[in-house]
Amino acid sequence: MNLVQINLQPHFGGGEVYTAFLCRALSQLGMPTRLLVHPDAAFWDRLDLPADTERIAVADSGDLPQHLPAGPLWLLSHGPLAAELRSAIPGRLRTAVAHMPVQGRNPAAYVDHDRIYAVSGWVRDGLVAAGLPAWQEPLYGVAELGTRNPGAQIVCRRSRYDWDRRKGRDRLLGAFEPLTEALRPHPAFVRRDGLTLGIVSRLTPIKQFPLLFEKLAPVLARHPQVNLEIFGSGGYASVRDLDAALRPCAGQVRFWGQQGNVAAIYRELDYLLSGLPEKEALGLNIIEAQACGTPVIAVDAPPFSETVLDGKTGFLYRDPRQDAGADFGRLLDELLAGRPRPQPELAQEHLARFSFAAFVERLRPVVADAMAYTKRE
Repeated sequence: MNLVQINLQPHFGGGEVYTAFLCRALSQLGMPTRLLVHPDAAFWDRLDLPADTERIAVADSGDLPQHLPAGPLWLLSHGPLAAELRSAIPGRLRTAVAHMPVQGRNPAAYVDHDRIYAVSGWVRDGLVAAGLPAWQEPLYGVAELGTRNPGAQIVCRRSRYDWDRRKGRDRLLGAFEPLTEALRPHPAFVRRDGLTLGIVSRLTPIKQFPLLFEKLAPVLARHPQVNLEIFGSGGYASVRDLDAALRPCAGQVRFWGQQGNVAAIYRELDYLLSGLPEKEALGLNIIEAQACGTPVIAVDAPPFSETVLDGKTGFLYRDPRQDAGADFGRLLDELLAGRPRPQPELAQEHLARFSFAAFVERLRPVVADAMAYTKRE
């Protein structure tokens, strides 16, 4: 049986980190991968893919079929399979990793799939409710803490924009940005006095940061001892809307742009702060932070309630859309008054769920099922 994975994302994010450690886990199980990627995705070279992963750039989804080997085939797409690959063919297993919940989205994107592998229980619940062929157990993920940008050991201010070259406005602004960036200072990160909260994430719409801070920014403004450090980049509109939402506490906020050395960042934070939950599938940053010994502050809802142990690896608070951030404010009051900081490193059983070894074991029956399916068909 041949395995072909498909990830045509041109931008780097959690799904691409997931693809890389999935390739490594499959390799450990004796399953080499042919990985079809976007030609503009230059980040794969720094993601430590195993030697038995063959990477092929594919310019258009219509070109995918020509890169499929003959014989029994396991197709594994990150996100729904392209329409060109959904035909029911004997000996072909059509599968996908669901990196996004279908709740609030159109589940029809996953029709004509034989298996769908959810990255969390929250994602799996949505697949099951929609009558889709969800795998029996969430795969979760791995705390990947290696440097993803060799040479980026020093954390210094970078651009907070990740330009979408498909948009004329972004192409124009992106062309001028190197000139303006050359005139701006790029200081190294130094902690400020006070309680340090951090965001370590791409500033994408699924995180809902502008909506979150519409509720939390006034609360932060009433707590001037609290600093917010933002490590990540996003499109023009995402950054613009986040800036507007943060205006009440702007003096407490610093943007640092996308960084490679995430382990160093987590260890400089008192707490990692999550976005809003329902559009989030898993949150690899939450798992990574806990593995670094940094507790997490997150909304008390799945998928965060699956990955954070309240009081042990972080704190869960009431959704601020329900109480205008009152519970978040109460938590800040307690932390500033000396409430003990959780120590995630002591929750070894919890952390072990997100180890590479545990991921390989969750993947083992998936591989056995794929092999049995392609032989049977």
